[in-house]
Amino acid sequence: MGKDECKTMLDALNKVTACYRHLVIALGSTSDSQNLREELKKTRKKAQELAVANRTKLTSLLKDKNISKDDRAEYERLWVLFTSSVELLEVDMKRSLEIGQDFPLKVPTRHLIQTGMTGSTTTVAARAMSVQNMKYEADANIDTVDLKELETEIAQVDQMMEEMEMKVQVAPWAVEAKQEAGAELKSTVSVGNSSVGVISICEEEPKETVEGETGLMKVFAGVIFTAVLLIAGILGYLVINL
Repeated sequence: MGKDECKTMLDALNKVTACYRHLVIALGSTSDSQNLREELKKTRKKAQELAVANRTKLTSLLKDKNISKDDRAEYERLWVLFTSSVELLEVDMKRSLEIGQDFPLKVPTRHLIQTGMTGSTTTVAARAMSVQNMKYEADANIDTVDLKELETEIAQVDQMMEEMEMKVQVAPWAVEAKQEAGAELKSTVSVGNSSVGVISICEEEPKETVEGETGLMKVFAGVIFTAVLLIAGILGYLVINL
């Protein structure tokens, strides 16, 4: 029961962290907006709540001296995955702070960048918050006010990481993986409407285009080759008759 619960909590953290990264990518682009800033704030707070819940659960289990060797190995594996997710969250929070400082919305200091991203990020934020529709309640100055709060939260996450290292001694290099690297990329499970699915579709389209262009090039080369042979034959016939 404990392992299943930990896996469920960790999956939830990974999902929210991935959504947060997706939102951070839109910062400073033409998709940036006050709604995006509020979505980022709510998503990172949800991620931090899940991180604290995961830390509390896994810490208590790993400190239990009565668990079996196999269970401990599994909890250590989940701990390594958990710490990796928190590290990624901290990196994205710092990136969000830097970009937010460079691209204030209320008093713009530079033009937003055309990155190719279009459309709203509401769907991604709603998926992270596990709601159907996002509700926006932030003030107009959230783009500057939230930066102070974000700085404080980054320091809190950094402190939490240090405390985790002190309380639980798990060497990442000593933990054995249960599947080969990249195994999830080979999975045939449908990704639904996730951003990964969108990216994969976008990457498949140019492949079809390249194949079509290659076919046309082959036909064109064949026509030229035939024409050259025909001209060479005519010239040879004229030379012989002369």
